[in-house]
Amino acid sequence: MALKFNRLTRPAIRGMEPGQRINEHGVTVEKQANADVRYTVNVMVDGQRIHRVVGRESEGVTREQAERYIEKVRTEAREGRLDLPQGRKLHRSFEEGAEEYLRRLEASGGKDLINKRRHLRQHLIPYFGKTRLDKISEFELRKYRKQKSGDGMAHASINRHMATLLHMMNRAASKDWGWIKPEAKPGVPRVKEARKKINILSPEQADRLMSAATADQDGYIWLFVLFGLNTAMRHTEILERRFDEIDWDSCRIWIDKAKAGEREQPITSSLRDALLRQREMVDDQAGWIFPSRTASAKTPHRRSMAKQFIRIVERAGMIPAQCTPHIMRHTAITRLVKANVDLATIKAISGHKTLSMILHYSHVHGVHVDDAISVLDTGYSGAITPELHTSGKLVESSKLRVVPQLGAKSAA
Repeated sequence: MALKFNRLTRPAIRGMEPGQRINEHGVTVEKQANADVRYTVNVMVDGQRIHRVVGRESEGVTREQAERYIEKVRTEAREGRLDLPQGRKLHRSFEEGAEEYLRRLEASGGKDLINKRRHLRQHLIPYFGKTRLDKISEFELRKYRKQKSGDGMAHASINRHMATLLHMMNRAASKDWGWIKPEAKPGVPRVKEARKKINILSPEQADRLMSAATADQDGYIWLFVLFGLNTAMRHTEILERRFDEIDWDSCRIWIDKAKAGEREQPITSSLRDALLRQREMVDDQAGWIFPSRTASAKTPHRRSMAKQFIRIVERAGMIPAQCTPHIMRHTAITRLVKANVDLATIKAISGHKTLSMILHYSHVHGVHVDDAISVLDTGYSGAITPELHTSGKLVESSKLRVVPQLGAKSAA
């Protein structure tokens, strides 16, 4: 007997707005941002949940095909030929699990999706491919690490791959997903990374960089440098900001997406004043602070200032390889540490997820380090005469002469 649809009618589907969805009898119709219509089914059959994307209207899919799919799986269940075996789930291959993992992350707005997609599709899937997801062992992961290391990949990059795989395996073994048993999760081998030196700008170098940026042909690079030195924000965080995110009175700017999640970023009064002046000179006073150069760009805001930054670094007489945009973040955080600002406050300004990275700045540049080393400051105001170092000649202690250095105080 055919189902009767009261809400999911053809006129209702045609009249849907982008983002709207209608559910009825296990069929969901969703109008997407590009005006296409997607059909999915979500029904219980013999105690098992069947959730599938049937297709899109642009592919010729209609509501009737979604209905037929539901009837098909119910018929197969009655005949004992359901695709999903009773009492157990199909064993997923690593490739199948990885692709489903990415789809779920996309649907739920998962973090760092660009890098996770690259790690899986360019490296992990080609290596593990058809291997059963529950058969990935620590031994296999060590072989993967050895191969990648032999190909010249840095340990830090391989560690990022391992982190993505670990996140995927944790989800796969979770109660909600239940793809593998918790005991099937492999140990993930990691190699300790050599800690990189934190390069910072001296006050004189920061002034030279700012002067070079002000004289540059790109009218936005000066504002980018001012942002970096006044907030400790990351490269992409700066470029993705809008004027309507700024609370001018409290000197705060809202960051909706960042590595450690959303936050309210403090800004200096100097930066606020510069942004107020910049806003007065643009047409869209609520829009992007760093708008794209062309209307055909992939994003409405700038995606990178790397080329412009190299140009001003060279103009300022510094070496680009040692002075990337991230050096402004290092410099700003180090200034806070040297000013003896407490670590929790620095974390609120820098946007770090944990205190561990800020502790590294504190261990290297903290005021307590300067104070501690001063305790060991042992001066010597004299110089030993060359006679003491004459080869093959013993010098009696009574004949040692100390020659006072210029400016040294004489003994009383």
